[in-house]
Amino acid sequence: MSDLQPHSDIVNLADFIETGRLYRHHELEQVEAYLPTGCRSNHASSLVELDNGDLLCAWFAGSDEGTSDIKIYVSRLSKGVSVWSEPVRLSEDYTRSEQNPVLFQASDGMLWLLYTAQETRGCSLQEWKRLLAEGKAEGSFGRQETSEIRCRLSADRGLTWGPIQTVFSNPGAFCRQSIVVLSNGDWLFSMWYSTISDGTHYGGDVSVMQISRDQGQSWEEYPVPNSRGRVHASVIELEPGKLIAFFRSRSADLIYVSRSADYGRNWTSPERTGLPNNNSSIRAIRLQSGNIALIHNPVQANDDPSLTVWPYDRCPVTIALSEDNGVSWPYMRHIATGENFCGEHNRSSNRRYEYPYVIQGRDGLLHVTYSHASRKCIKYARVTEDWIKG
Repeated sequence: MSDLQPHSDIVNLADFIETGRLYRHHELEQVEAYLPTGCRSNHASSLVELDNGDLLCAWFAGSDEGTSDIKIYVSRLSKGVSVWSEPVRLSEDYTRSEQNPVLFQASDGMLWLLYTAQETRGCSLQEWKRLLAEGKAEGSFGRQETSEIRCRLSADRGLTWGPIQTVFSNPGAFCRQSIVVLSNGDWLFSMWYSTISDGTHYGGDVSVMQISRDQGQSWEEYPVPNSRGRVHASVIELEPGKLIAFFRSRSADLIYVSRSADYGRNWTSPERTGLPNNNSSIRAIRLQSGNIALIHNPVQANDDPSLTVWPYDRCPVTIALSEDNGVSWPYMRHIATGENFCGEHNRSSNRRYEYPYVIQGRDGLLHVTYSHASRKCIKYARVTEDWIKG
């Protein structure tokens, strides 16, 4: 498995690579694996390294985002093993579309799985499009404004799970990033409220920070001012009490940044960075070196921060590196470049490589997942910080 030809199509690669098996991509100089479920759509993956060195990857899969068969799946890469396990389904409410899972292991070993659960239209996406065309329906197929955030807990590193609980029940509650443990012991969980801005699109979303002083037993909510359309806040503690948050922009313009000097109780209004954003998910982490790594699709489709824009383009997947706490980003390297078709008429031939997530293991390796080839499967990649500098 050490000298395969580079391909981007999971159908072709299936002839060469066992599902979930790690292999080395010599051209890109990274270790990779494909994590399919057999479902048509696989999206919004996240990762955690457990206290025993295992990696867990969670994502949602089903026919189409927003349908009742969209459920949460988890796969494990056990320490010292070279194959990810067969994905296991962990959610079961077929009256809702269950999405955006994140994983967090507390200091007591308890493993948290948090995810969203929204009402559905009770039909397939294709049926909804037909009803819209016939004038028999109106509005967005997805019903994110009805979402709540649920969780399951595991005391044995995800081998078995406790009952499903609702953590945040306010309508429209949505999440994408994991819990951050601050230096004072507080837990911070960033989320936003999804709202429809024009009858169809979710552009009026506003971000809040949930803070717990008792390890998740209770939460206090702190709003991020002037955060309309700034979501997926990825929070880093730069020094005790001083936090920085990077945001996805519904305007498909640039990544935004906000700061707090009081452990997340008060935040500055989000301001633009120099990093492009295509209204797709981002993730920023503090590395062991002290540098910040941020993974995203570096595509800008608009320059008006008041608009809501949903461009098709979601590629390449790129890691940017900052050595000055996010002021500048002198290093960038692509994790995935896609098909690279050029020209307006060929744009639709490029598939989407989107919603990347990154963590750093205790051994210093960077572990990345993202939705591969228009959500055919989840792709895993492993690189180093030196690789980003290239």
